[in-house]
Amino acid sequence: MNDTANLPPRPPGFEHVSRVLETLGHPHAPRWLEVSARTAQEAAEALGIEVGQIAKSVIFRRQADDAAVLVVTSGDRRVDEKKVAALVGAIGRADADFVKASTGFSIGGVSPVGHATKPVTLIDRDLCRFDIVWAAAGHANGVFPLTPAELELLTGAPVADVVQEPAR
Repeated sequence: MNDTANLPPRPPGFEHVSRVLETLGHPHAPRWLEVSARTAQEAAEALGIEVGQIAKSVIFRRQADDAAVLVVTSGDRRVDEKKVAALVGAIGRADADFVKASTGFSIGGVSPVGHATKPVTLIDRDLCRFDIVWAAAGHANGVFPLTPAELELLTGAPVADVVQEPAR
């Protein structure tokens, strides 16, 4: 049963991701947090989990064709733009307007699924350290749990080494 069925209406992005996940047969409905989780740290604190278990969505703009490039990375890692560029072509930073226009979501709530335009997507190999990770569900207060394998299945994206080496 959908956990959100008896709740008051939520913001459109959250409702959209809820429908997409249900359509895709994902077994866990998104959870609405009473606090904002715009950052991986905020989300981890709200959920009582490690920051690395947050599957944060980072959007870049591919220079060749202005395509959105989504990198879903572990919350305790930083994307290595050179590694991403080696896989998808030269990329640049994406501003808030580009993120909203290409994904349908605002920064801080970008889900790995349900985008306005399907992005080029890569999944950070370091997410596979965890049995369960939590991704944004279309709004800064929305999250949903999944395994790294489910993330791969839902997005159709490859798992790759796309992050900087962690500091030792």
